Amino acid sequence: MLIPPNLLSGKKILLGITGSIAAYKSLELVRLYIKAGADVHVVMTPSAKKFVGTLSFEALSRNKVLDDTNESWAGDDFNHIKLSQGSDIMVIAPATANTIAKLANGIADTILTQCALAFSGIKLLAPSANTAMIQNPMIQASMKMLAIANYDMVSTQTKELACETTGDGAMAEPSEIFWNTARILLKNDFWSDRRCIVTGGGTIERLDDVRFISNFSSGKMASALATALFLRGADVNLIATRFENDLPKSIHTIDVESSAEMGEYLTDSIRIAKKGKLSKPSLIHDEPIGLIQKEPYLFMAAAVSDYIPSHPQNGKLKKEMLGESWRIEMKQNSDLLSSINKEGIKTVAFKAETDSSVATHNAKNLLSTKKVDAVCLNIINDSNPFGSDTNQIDFMSASDSITLSKADKLTVALQILDHACAL
Repeated sequence: MLIPPNLLSGKKILLGITGSIAAYKSLELVRLYIKAGADVHVVMTPSAKKFVGTLSFEALSRNKVLDDTNESWAGDDFNHIKLSQGSDIMVIAPATANTIAKLANGIADTILTQCALAFSGIKLLAPSANTAMIQNPMIQASMKMLAIANYDMVSTQTKELACETTGDGAMAEPSEIFWNTARILLKNDFWSDRRCIVTGGGTIERLDDVRFISNFSSGKMASALATALFLRGADVNLIATRFENDLPKSIHTIDVESSAEMGEYLTDSIRIAKKGKLSKPSLIHDEPIGLIQKEPYLFMAAAVSDYIPSHPQNGKLKKEMLGESWRIEMKQNSDLLSSINKEGIKTVAFKAETDSSVATHNAKNLLSTKKVDAVCLNIINDSNPFGSDTNQIDFMSASDSITLSKADKLTVALQILDHACAL
């Protein structure tokens, strides 16, 4: 998925590096932040500098690295107080078991832990440690304490570690840390904790066990919508036949094939979405844990087959049996968009058209015939083909019709959300 070069424009990120072999991965993290338009300052512990030199981070961030040897109070704002106060978020990646324990107990014996104490906003930790260390009861207790004290965690991975054992404790991939950082910086009150469902991709209707009928829908727009919703703070469920490879792992995905299978999971997901979700405990405010009940949203971006095989077969049909020609009997599929229960959920449909002369008329008809709240019209042509990384959408509701500027699909998805919140 293309990351818009202005996604984090104007955002200031303070990135803390501690003494772990995973420190080299943080170079890629800095590159991702910079490519998205963020201003990145790096602070390193003495142990971190044993793994990666400060020059590498300075070359990528284009800013001087703060460490325990060069803090200045001579009016140049290069100290733990000014850098912390001037940042929108602090990310510590990798965060060692030692640093996690110190943070949970308010210990500030390095310039990095001093920055963490001085920064009052949400801090994002990406732990990195040997399996036995990360699972130590004291470290587990420390992470639980930090989770209710304005810290967010990016889960570790299970893989081969530097100690040549396979287990939990590897730092999350830089792309996953990037997405979680962007979510904290870009979420808003409207979408935060709102349950949202997205369907995507062309449904796959089997002829036999090796052949099928489908369409050219790539699922990229649905993946972009799910990512945009994640970035805005929503609780996202993506039901699709095809997915982008680098989706945020916190997006709940359901891999389906046929329209019937998609319909089953969609019905169940709508029922769950209407129940709302529980708030999280926190030491920052005195509000008790309660039910967050926001009207859910459904984005029907899937290209559901209009016709399906009448008699799908088990096994593989042999050409000797079929003969020189094969007449495939098809029947009209049930209309998934019309059949679902849309009471208590905002529904945004997607309409792909190839004939621009009737596209707008057909899209507007969906508002009444399918009883949806809005329609995203996508006119397919040589400059806007299936499977491209960019898109151009007309967003239509009963009261308005707006042409969104052509852009990468994540930018278009964020624009769609800006209009959908007014439904």
